[in-house]
Amino acid sequence: MATVIVFGPTGAVGSAAARTAQQQGSKVYLALRDITKSVPGLTADQEREGGFERVQADFSQPETISTAVAQSHAKHAFIYTDLTSADYMRASFTALKAAGIESVVLLSTFGIQENIRSAEISLQEVFGANGYVAVRPGFYASNTLWWKAPIQTGHVNLAWPDGPFDWISPEDIGGVCGTILAHKAKGIDLAAGESFVYLVGPEQMSVRGVVETIGRVLRKEVTITEVEEQEALDSLVNQSGLHEGIARSVLGFCRSATEGDSFIDIPAYGESVGNIQKYLRRAPMRFHEWVEANQDKFMA
Repeated sequence: MATVIVFGPTGAVGSAAARTAQQQGSKVYLALRDITKSVPGLTADQEREGGFERVQADFSQPETISTAVAQSHAKHAFIYTDLTSADYMRASFTALKAAGIESVVLLSTFGIQENIRSAEISLQEVFGANGYVAVRPGFYASNTLWWKAPIQTGHVNLAWPDGPFDWISPEDIGGVCGTILAHKAKGIDLAAGESFVYLVGPEQMSVRGVVETIGRVLRKEVTITEVEEQEALDSLVNQSGLHEGIARSVLGFCRSATEGDSFIDIPAYGESVGNIQKYLRRAPMRFHEWVEANQDKFMA
């Protein structure tokens, strides 16, 4: 049985990657900053029965990465992009390589910003063009939690509400990452020599559309009011509790989508539509299905 190590398994993507790799025959080590923290989708009994083991690691501290890999004896790793890294994760990648990791599956993003691009460049320089696969997903379905608080009140103020996004399930993203990881551990190159894989959701919906869908699934009446950008910003900051910088970025995404200037409008989007089906051999989760499976997140 091949051994892999999954960093960041307490997130929806990392958890799904770990569970999928185990289901596909890998021995999985869970590398956590806090080893007492629960992993979504895994009870203590399921961890034990599935042969999962925990090791402590903090991706901002390369020495802990070396220790975790040494304890696991893993040759293949799933990692996430650390946007706060001052050296674009080079020290972390170097620690992985020095500890014996041969290949990496990196959770990246469809919209390659400068720091993310630089991290992928660092990864390629450390592991080589054939030593990693960067999975680049589109717009997460879980981003709708930005509007959870106003949805709970029954009234949502939106600016730029009609631009389309793809609303990809984090669990599908993790499933693809875990599938690639498990096959890498078996010596099978699912990505056919590609250093990156784009993933997108199965349907395009506007923010207005997803808020309406959430209301229907929750059986809750939700009124949507289109407002100026400043009022929408105030709602995201004061109601939803987003940092102002993040809230401005959210509204920037919405404006770009409305004006036809988003990743949906580039050729790579259309070329990526079937990738979840290709890797998971099942249809991707549609947005209403994701909401039905995660109703508790909107009620908390």
